[in-house]
Amino acid sequence: MIFTLYNVPFIALGLLATYYLLPYLQSAHKRAIPSPSLAAFTNLWLLLQARQGKRFLSVDEAHKKYGKVVRIAPNHVSIADDNAINVIYGHGNGFLKADFYDAFVSIRRGLFNTRNRAEHTRKRKIVSHTFSAKSIGQFEQYIHANLEIFVEQWNKLSKLEANPKTGYASIDALNWFNYLAFDIIGDLAFGAPFGMLKNGKDIAEMRKSPDEPPKYVAAVEVLNRRGEVSATLGCLPALKPWAKYIPDRFFTEGLAAVENLAGIAIARVNERVKPEVVAQNTRVDLLAHLMEGRDETGEKLGLEELTAEALTQLIAGSDTTSNTSCAILYWCIRTPGVVEKLRKVLDDAIPKDVEVPSYAMVKDIAYLQWVISETMRIHSTSAMGLARQIPEGSSPVEIAGHTFYPGDILSVPSYTVHRSKEIWGADAEEFVPERWENLSARQKAAFIPFSHGPRACVGRNVAEMELLVIVATVFGLFEFQIEQEEEMQTREGFLRKPLGLQVGLRRRVRV
Repeated sequence: MIFTLYNVPFIALGLLATYYLLPYLQSAHKRAIPSPSLAAFTNLWLLLQARQGKRFLSVDEAHKKYGKVVRIAPNHVSIADDNAINVIYGHGNGFLKADFYDAFVSIRRGLFNTRNRAEHTRKRKIVSHTFSAKSIGQFEQYIHANLEIFVEQWNKLSKLEANPKTGYASIDALNWFNYLAFDIIGDLAFGAPFGMLKNGKDIAEMRKSPDEPPKYVAAVEVLNRRGEVSATLGCLPALKPWAKYIPDRFFTEGLAAVENLAGIAIARVNERVKPEVVAQNTRVDLLAHLMEGRDETGEKLGLEELTAEALTQLIAGSDTTSNTSCAILYWCIRTPGVVEKLRKVLDDAIPKDVEVPSYAMVKDIAYLQWVISETMRIHSTSAMGLARQIPEGSSPVEIAGHTFYPGDILSVPSYTVHRSKEIWGADAEEFVPERWENLSARQKAAFIPFSHGPRACVGRNVAEMELLVIVATVFGLFEFQIEQEEEMQTREGFLRKPLGLQVGLRRRVRV
């Protein structure tokens, strides 16, 4: 008998080699593209970088070593070239979101993770009206109300917990930015804040089904775990059904977080759609607009679809704002001269008796906008290259001296492009708000914190309004000193998140 137990290891080895070699051999046009380690043969290299929370750094290092075009998975090529942005993400190119986004589906596909072009067009039509200029003006009242609670809490901290010798109260600023961002998006997306600011802790109600009794979870922690596990499984989506069997708590706890995060949305939407609540509602928030939105046939979102879109707004409107706010504080107070310049322009624009300025007061302050834009460039909360696939039936695409074909997955790593010395100059890795005073056309086109094209962030205008008012309030009212020796550490899930920022806080006295 030819087949024996002795042959099994060799057969297994042969099958394994075929599994990894076949995709490599079938992609002859990508063979000449350099790749780190075994990335050209297996998705496991990219998955490992994501598992360690450093995908953006590993891809950036690969580009520094190999050049603008790097193969980071058998079928995925990263292109650190600003000329590729419009080709890959722009209107009319027909590129689709890659299977990376399958790992982010929980309740059902929403605007963020739908890959079907027609379905995306339908969802975007319903959701985009929510972010019209009129709607955004109506949202300011909720941002303002939560910022007032934020200021009240920081005033208490600066009085009650101040060190007698320094006058500063020691806080982890990241925690408070998390509470603020979650309460604002809770107010906007679900009809009421989570109460994190008032309670001074991370807590939210969740239900895994509308009829289940409520439970309480740490929402910020849940969101972080969900982002990390989904971004990791997105590197190898076929692994998702089997991830719960992997003997690594990262996956089991992450998958539980996915369910818990969906449960937060289910709990809030279920309460809001009750007939008696709908009948008495006078709010003009995100959820109200989503509930009234209609597609081209006049159909509204069903309950499950409505919940999925509300969940998308929770995710998109919380982590991004808190991460960026924390990064702004860090880069401003560590860079000499920035805080002084910022306070001067704020004092000129905001009356002394105003604690939380209106958007109208701050929207035209150029230096304030420069500070925010420079932070989004150098910190890059969305740091990874967002994967897009060339659809079947498309013509070959020429990018950066290479030809790509239907089925190929391409991306532009925003962290690498945002720090390119070729684009931004020799000081690309320094925090220089003044660079935004005379930005070149190339630099404007290479700045993609909200992505680019038809799949770009629909909530950009709300995010920018939030950041302008938050930053103006924080630096207008308070003084800070860094109380940690090391640089601000970050970890990447889908977004790049600070791990904490220890600062001294005290109330500022305006002269």
